[in-house]
Amino acid sequence: MAAVHAVQGLYTAGMALPERKPAEEELLDPTAVHRAYRRERAKRRAREERAYERNLARLRFWLALTIVIATSIGLGIVIWNQIQRLFGL
Repeated sequence: MAAVHAVQGLYTAGMALPERKPAEEELLDPTAVHRAYRRERAKRRAREERAYERNLARLRFWLALTIVIATSIGLGIVIWNQIQRLFGL
């Protein structure tokens, strides 16, 4: 048991942290905050548009499926009526 703890003490699983940018560089750019807001607004707008398009696609799918099923049922009824009329079933 003691040997296991000694080996675990030598093992480091963590990775080094990425180098941090100095805060002065961010403060020197007066348009950085404005650009960050614009970027976040654009990302939010794109996310909302994707959600809207996804909802439209879902609606189109169910509408098309409903039309196909209704047409199949209607065609089946017409065919069945023709079969009954022709063969006297």
